[in-house]
Amino acid sequence: MRILVTGAGGLLGTDVCRAAESADVEVVGWSRSELDVTDGQTVAQKLRRLAPAVVVNCAAWTDVDRAEVDEQRATAVNGAGAGNVARAAAATDAWTVHMSSDYVFDGAKSTPYLESDRPAPRSAYGRSKLAGERAVQRAAPDAHTVVRTSWLFGNGGRCFPRTILRLASERDVLTVVDDQVGCPTFTGHLAPVLIELATTARLRGTIHLSGGGECSWCEFAQAVIDAARLDAQIKPGRTEDMERPAPRPRYSALRSERPEVPALPQWREGVIEFFAAGVRAR
Repeated sequence: MRILVTGAGGLLGTDVCRAAESADVEVVGWSRSELDVTDGQTVAQKLRRLAPAVVVNCAAWTDVDRAEVDEQRATAVNGAGAGNVARAAAATDAWTVHMSSDYVFDGAKSTPYLESDRPAPRSAYGRSKLAGERAVQRAAPDAHTVVRTSWLFGNGGRCFPRTILRLASERDVLTVVDDQVGCPTFTGHLAPVLIELATTARLRGTIHLSGGGECSWCEFAQAVIDAARLDAQIKPGRTEDMERPAPRPRYSALRSERPEVPALPQWREGVIEFFAAGVRAR
């Protein structure tokens, strides 16, 4: 079986490729420079030549604040681009595993979002990700898994823990919002499950797959500082004081109501493994 990973140079794509190799699955990884998902004709041509059995689409516009000021470009990648990949995959009888986000929800709930909850994104980024979900559903109605996940962090690129470690090396006190709650998800835990979904499970439709438990960004930052054994003080802050361009959901924890969906380890275990993989605070 041959798996294609788009966005293979990114945070999640890097670990998905590694997980495939560890599972002894043939994997081809294409970074953004190797495959521009917004170019539908090229996507179709390249997938036809490669003929993968599964495409794991990790290609995405991930800059939430930039999406707010350039929604058209964000949607070209996250919306139309996702459709291009799924359409080309369907044309070659390949299954699509497409990555989506907790930001498709508005954050008004106080209990975890389930697959049956109605999406209502508040930001341009969230709207672009919801557009991608719908494009995949239209392009490959019987051969797709849409995976909503959240607060990704890992060893393959820029992420929240790395930012906290950098800032902690520059400042004694860090202010981090404590009024946004979600599920941090370690890519080292998520990636092997995505390979399982690609090779054996193939769950049709939409699933939620995030780290176990929930926390605020402030709690997440404190866990990183504690694991790194740094002396920086983490001070709770308010979202309204941060003056960010894009609105964020106040609560976006995800859980699955589908019994066949595997559970990921607790997010704190992900923090431990993040450091065990070789991250250094100093």
